[in-house]
Amino acid sequence: MNKKIYSKMEIINAIEGINLIDIIEKGFVEYSKGNSVVPPVGELLFTDPPGDVHIKYGYIKGHDNYVIKIASGFPENNELGLSTSHGVMVMFDSRSGFLKCILHDEGYLTNVRTAVAGSICAKYLAPNKVIKIGIIGTGIQARLQLKYIKYTTKCVDVMVLGRDSKKINDYIEDMRKEGFNLEVANNSKQLCESCNLIVTTTSANESLIKKSDIKPGTHITAVGSDTPEKRELDSNILGLANLVVVDSVSQCVERGETKYALEKNIINRSDLVELGDIIMNKNNGRLCENDITVADLTGVAVQDIMITNKVYNNLNQL
Repeated sequence: MNKKIYSKMEIINAIEGINLIDIIEKGFVEYSKGNSVVPPVGELLFTDPPGDVHIKYGYIKGHDNYVIKIASGFPENNELGLSTSHGVMVMFDSRSGFLKCILHDEGYLTNVRTAVAGSICAKYLAPNKVIKIGIIGTGIQARLQLKYIKYTTKCVDVMVLGRDSKKINDYIEDMRKEGFNLEVANNSKQLCESCNLIVTTTSANESLIKKSDIKPGTHITAVGSDTPEKRELDSNILGLANLVVVDSVSQCVERGETKYALEKNIINRSDLVELGDIIMNKNNGRLCENDITVADLTGVAVQDIMITNKVYNNLNQL
């Protein structure tokens, strides 16, 4: 068997113009059907400087490979002139254990598959008429969420909330080039009053949105809280929601928004619906335009498996 290490640029070129939404949806469905083997997340947490490393791995039954992904996030890397995310995905043959490829994506594929998951949530859970999109955060994920949301919603009006005025201005300049109309929110209350599709993309360890800020008909996708310590939402928002969707029940009870809400007895585990079941129509999802819905995304290995498979197949066709 041949094996090769592929660079980030080769990987970017390999997925250019590919419909990743359908591919990642299939991964969520296989996961919720029980057709995958995904062990618990391996994790390293750092405090000085703050950062985290995730090791996610597994295989989908019937596939001829398994994937191990290592991805890191160090939010203070900007001060060093470095990307805040990095990583690598490694594919092995599941029949022999032979190394098939190393995708040195530098965290790119993790960022993309996370953004695609956000777009999928908007597709199934956002109100029929999105008035304005609210983005909290100004980093890589804040950019990619908008880039991929435009495939599942027609709204191009955006309000952004961030802490650093320069980063906000840079974000606005970049996303205007993608065809969006942007304005700045002074605070979370203003953003929540103006937007009915909200995406939180930060590494915060405290609530950025309060229950009292949320109006009927809002959908929130929280993508930043992927460790036991992180959270971006007031836990009472999950209790207010008509529907709480998670990418993985087993992961979300141990980390992020869902973990905090469960520990405070605001919601029960039985309230949680997996995204794969929403895609399969096992749950009706949003029942009316006034429903409040929340999606808590912690990132599941099936996303890494599906996107690695697609990249590998495309690279071998070039």
